[in-house]
Amino acid sequence: MIRNDYLQAALKVVDDPNVLVNLVSTRVKQLKRGSRALVESLEKLSHEDIALREIADGKISYELGVVEEPRPAVRASSAPVRY
Repeated sequence: MIRNDYLQAALKVVDDPNVLVNLVSTRVKQLKRGSRALVESLEKLSHEDIALREIADGKISYELGVVEEPRPAVRASSAPVRY
């Protein structure tokens, strides 16, 4: 169960819920594969809570990629194209 206070704190850092879900998901996979947590806690936290705390504490950063428009295909033939 995800703690709401961690979720709200992370949403202050990453205001787009879709981006936050992707960040948490990626980080949870890393933690499950054995990556070390970047935050310490006296209580046992779920991987999701650890990821949310890392984001809220500024330990995890992200960069949104730019989607480029596809370029039109270049034809090797020099003959005019007829439609």
